[in-house]
Amino acid sequence: MQILLCLILFYGALAQAQIYPTKPVRVIIGGSPASNADIFFRIVATRMGAIMGQNLVVDYRPGAGGAIGAGITVKSAADGYTIMMVAAGFVMNPALTRSLPFNPVRDFTALGLVADVPAGLVVHPSLPAADLKQLIALARAKPGQLNYGSAGQGSVSHLAGVLFDLLAKTKTVHVPYKSSAPSLVDLIAGQIEFSYPTVSGALQHVRSGKLRLLAQTGAKRSALLKDTPTAQEAGLSGMVVNSGFGLVGPGGLPRGVIETTNGALARVIQEPAIRKAMMGNGADPVGNTPEQHDAYIKAEVAKWIRVVNEAGLKAE
Repeated sequence: MQILLCLILFYGALAQAQIYPTKPVRVIIGGSPASNADIFFRIVATRMGAIMGQNLVVDYRPGAGGAIGAGITVKSAADGYTIMMVAAGFVMNPALTRSLPFNPVRDFTALGLVADVPAGLVVHPSLPAADLKQLIALARAKPGQLNYGSAGQGSVSHLAGVLFDLLAKTKTVHVPYKSSAPSLVDLIAGQIEFSYPTVSGALQHVRSGKLRLLAQTGAKRSALLKDTPTAQEAGLSGMVVNSGFGLVGPGGLPRGVIETTNGALARVIQEPAIRKAMMGNGADPVGNTPEQHDAYIKAEVAKWIRVVNEAGLKAE
């Protein structure tokens, strides 16, 4: 009887996975409308929904760097009807937050990276640094005197500065803001010397001459900035900082759900109109496998824990 029950449950789950989805899929966004996660998800959402045969419905759950939305996702049923579009905070939060009610590596199912967005190292034009090597030399000559702005404690732009100081053996001063917009305003006004916004967020100000872009921080050059060197190409080995936007679900999703969702994403990412929209918003389209996405999450979580520990920062 017990064996028969197990077989019934197994084949029932298998059948459910094979016909998934039979109703709309809720996609949690751990930010507000028009946030980067929202923008990049909406680029692929309509076409993914068409391929999957059901609408993908956004549910905004902002706060705590995406941790609120992730907390809801991890507690959802492992049936594929609640997934989440995560951003950089998903892999960075464990380094700075002791009380996370989940483990990004252990408690989620990776479904595939959607987009990769590098940061740009931008300075005020008055700063006597025409390239990255000159900025490093200047920072070493003036320890504790150069200020960089960020979108807040624990943000991508904050940890980019932490990594920069570790690798360049410099000591710069972190000035946290409530978001990236006011930090860019003060940078343009000359109130701070440099920052690490997304390349898309900084590009208009670079083109207008209000800011100077010294390097981009992706592992490779962004399609948006083919003529701008990466920080590693400019001489700072290991300076790779990006925002990976991807889809995850609660742990234990059936294989059929994983394959259906990732298959739709992989198809959509190859469509020229989707790729053009992604790159127009400063992102490199990815669409990798669940296994590659899982490896990315593990590597990024480990990396930022190591960086924070080496810098002597305390998790809150």
